[in-house]
Amino acid sequence: MFRRAASLVDFSPRDGDQVEVQGRLDVYDARGDLQLIVESLVRAGQGSLFEQFLRLKERLQAEGLFEGARKRELPLMPRGIGLVTSLGAAALHDVATALRRRAPHLPVVLAPAAVQGAQAPAELCRALESLYLRAEAGELDVILLVRGGGSLEDLWSFNDERLARTIVRSPVPVVVGVGHETDFTIADFCADLRAPTPTAAAELVAEPTQAWLDALQGQYERLSRALRRRLDGSAQRLDAAASRLGRPSARLAVQHQQQARLALRLRHAVRGQLQDGRRTLAEREAARQRGLQARLAQHQQSLDRAALRLGLLDPRLVLQRGYALLTRADGSVLAHAAQAQVGEAIAAQLADGSLDLRVAAVRLS
Repeated sequence: MFRRAASLVDFSPRDGDQVEVQGRLDVYDARGDLQLIVESLVRAGQGSLFEQFLRLKERLQAEGLFEGARKRELPLMPRGIGLVTSLGAAALHDVATALRRRAPHLPVVLAPAAVQGAQAPAELCRALESLYLRAEAGELDVILLVRGGGSLEDLWSFNDERLARTIVRSPVPVVVGVGHETDFTIADFCADLRAPTPTAAAELVAEPTQAWLDALQGQYERLSRALRRRLDGSAQRLDAAASRLGRPSARLAVQHQQQARLALRLRHAVRGQLQDGRRTLAEREAARQRGLQARLAQHQQSLDRAALRLGLLDPRLVLQRGYALLTRADGSVLAHAAQAQVGEAIAAQLADGSLDLRVAAVRLS
């Protein structure tokens, strides 16, 4: 085998290895030797295994086991994760480390099985079936089937037809992470999702806890801003309504001012009429008296109406209807139930006296 052909061999042959070679016969003219010029060299049996792999893949694909339409999306927040691998495999440590780092709160159910050897396919199928029962009971939402890298012979258990059909029957999505990124098995094609490595399989089914916490914090901040805007708008509308309502005492003061102006005008009118010589003193006096009485009567009516409205706003009238004014020990008014504390001493002002009370419970409507 010359250097060019030897550089294409993907393993280092050793004494005792069984190999299959392809080449050509040639005669070395200088010595008359018959030579075999090797052009390719592979491990014995690898070619036949690959042919079996291709035949099984073609048959299962024709049956529709690899169709993308039947494959399901991974759950966004799984309630539990099933794991099938060997107890002694490095993949178990890799998956456990990734899940503990990203989502330590998620429960993981391990179904151990051999991942290499003649008994491996049957054990893998039994492990998956046991997890299917847990999934149907609502404990699991996704299953991981993982194994580390190896040769075609090492991974051959994952090219088993029984295992392929068992994966397809899963009631929940199955993620297969077998070998390295360049390794492909029949199980990869049957799974709902193929991961390049066992660690990647764990990362696909477990979003980091911090990502959910960040999303929750963002929602909290948006809700807080919206609530503050709503409260500010309500406060502005309340202030505007209070300003339009005004205070009864202020309206009464306006009425007094109007009355004073009218009285001043009456005095000026009286002095003007005294100076008017066109009418007799009696007529002027009678006219003044009638006008003054009429105006005074009108203003008295206005004052009476204003006093009546002011009296209706008297808090004592409210207390006489059975209501009470609640105050704290410091004299501040207790207007909302949320302001009270259980065990707090408060005073209740009634129409004919007051009561000393203590809060036993706070119930919000």
